[in-house]
Amino acid sequence: MNGNSTGNGNGNVGGFSNAEWELIRRYHRNEPAENQCTSRLVKRIKAPVPLVWSLVRRFDQPQRYKPFVSRCVLKGNLEIGTLREVDVKSGLPATTSTERLELLDDDNHILSMRIVGGDHRLKNYSSIISLHPEIIDGRPGTLVIESFVVDVPEGNTKDETCYFVEALIKCNLKSLADVSERLAVQDRTEPLDRI
Repeated sequence: MNGNSTGNGNGNVGGFSNAEWELIRRYHRNEPAENQCTSRLVKRIKAPVPLVWSLVRRFDQPQRYKPFVSRCVLKGNLEIGTLREVDVKSGLPATTSTERLELLDDDNHILSMRIVGGDHRLKNYSSIISLHPEIIDGRPGTLVIESFVVDVPEGNTKDETCYFVEALIKCNLKSLADVSERLAVQDRTEPLDRI
């Protein structure tokens, strides 16, 4: 399977497989308040974890795979607490976002960020993205899990808010897969080009 999902349809806990659910419990502990919504998305990528992580961990260059980011300026060094100013492409109900790096774990392949400002309606937004090795079609692949929690804006429902954020994340994860898989194919064919 190489698609977005909130589970595998096997009727396991919350629609996730037992293995996925265990990873969610371990790394994605979102505790939403009454006025917030939360969700988790899963994406399988036909590229090894180190390659996918090389894109995800670049808090200073989200535009490498996030299609709605036109520009990013890092305020300081790449470390916990660092802020980035992100310019958002037209077509979305925002133009800028100020985001803080909350966690960058190179050993476990986990990145967490929080939106702390900007001209958008995603107040108190935080997300966690984790990468896990998996064999896909007999090759090293990556299971990506991304979760978020965000305030429900006045005038919207939890369902509307989750649907909007999930749509953005699905686009980002699809783009991450496309970029990673293209790079993985280039890596696999590179030795042949040298012959």
